Amino acid sequence: MTRATQKEAADFLAANPEIVQIQAFLTDPSGVARGKVLRPEEIATAYRDGRPLPCSIQSLDMLGADVLETGLVWEEGDSDRPCFPVAGTLTHAPWHDVPTAQVILESFERDGSPTPADPRHALARTVASLEAMGLKPVVAIELEFYLVDREAAAKGRIVPPAAPNGFAPAHLQAYLMQDLEDFSPFLNDVFDGAKRMGLPARTLISEYAPGQFEIVLEHRADAMRAADDAVLYKRLVKGVAGKHGFVATFMAKPYAETSGSGLHIHVSLADEENANLFAGEGPLTPHLAHAIGGLEATMAESMAVFAPNANSFRRFRRNTYAPMTPAWAVDNRSVPLRVTSGRPDTRHLEHRVCGADANPYVALATVLAGIAEGIEKKIEPSEPIVGDGYREKQEATLPLNWWKALEVARASSFLPKRLGAGFANIFLTIKEAECDRFFACVSDVDVDWYLRNV
Repeated sequence: MTRATQKEAADFLAANPEIVQIQAFLTDPSGVARGKVLRPEEIATAYRDGRPLPCSIQSLDMLGADVLETGLVWEEGDSDRPCFPVAGTLTHAPWHDVPTAQVILESFERDGSPTPADPRHALARTVASLEAMGLKPVVAIELEFYLVDREAAAKGRIVPPAAPNGFAPAHLQAYLMQDLEDFSPFLNDVFDGAKRMGLPARTLISEYAPGQFEIVLEHRADAMRAADDAVLYKRLVKGVAGKHGFVATFMAKPYAETSGSGLHIHVSLADEENANLFAGEGPLTPHLAHAIGGLEATMAESMAVFAPNANSFRRFRRNTYAPMTPAWAVDNRSVPLRVTSGRPDTRHLEHRVCGADANPYVALATVLAGIAEGIEKKIEPSEPIVGDGYREKQEATLPLNWWKALEVARASSFLPKRLGAGFANIFLTIKEAECDRFFACVSDVDVDWYLRNV
């Protein structure tokens, strides 16, 4: 793992002398950004020595409460861990009125080893396991999101916002160009911000519900960078939305009656000469076949990662583009694993299970782990679906409620083996505590908090 250098920070500040503050943050197991705001004169020492953050920051649930069962609070005396900037992630935070930069951190133990609870390290492990086989994952992450009315959200209600021209979307108008016109001031600022941040934002789509959008990020030959892109992109969308008077949310299912928001992972594998090992237009290549087999075999025990919150499971209904059972097909969005059509050299796999509320690092780590499992064990895929996957696969075999998904994940040998036993245990312990509290009705759902923070 390449450590960022002080020169990177010095060069950035020299090119951007107007910067007043730098948001330095890491992503906790639940996917929440937590960190500090630094002044420019502090950044050099952060690159040299790391920035201390308490280890309990990785023990927090979605609402910021300590989960004592993780062992990261009193047993550790809430001691600090040095958190170092990630190379290549120091960039602008262009939605702020005050000139602001941001940088992603990753956490280490005092002896220099990776902190088990840091989700970036879980992803690093799965990437390394593929690289040890001579395989390089090429990845893009698609994220759908909703814009909602800010005043209503502050009162715990979710309604579509009015556009600057006064019109509020109210109908299920997929791919409607007029929605893109109506919200163009916001969308243009997102694209401008992405350019300043170095994010490869490309195609813009109005999705399947009022106020729902998707901006496609290009593939990266660096899987970790693709996950970093997703994290930075979510911050950009939320920040620009706030500047325009909206709330942008990546909740999996804000409205019961309309489309949910997914995190779709596009992935292929390259060999040491950068040739696409999934490429072709006839039968599946062995690598692609075994990747599908591994993802099908591990999908049930991975659902607690792909759907990490109570709201996540509202997506999984028939005829909603969210899966009920493992399956695959070619160019078919009614199944969870879609082999793309198009030019043979660009053939890749689209994993369509995760909700947009999933932690990008953990979700991608688990998808790559399933691929590695399938290739190592030469797991054969099921027969491909032709036509309606919901009709062909009538029985729901995935765990489609929160407590069952956590129960299946806790019994898994696959997750601790691939993600690291320390990380898997901390992640599941946090989610089990959240699940217990949610179903015991100890606290309200805090709709406004979830809207703004997932």
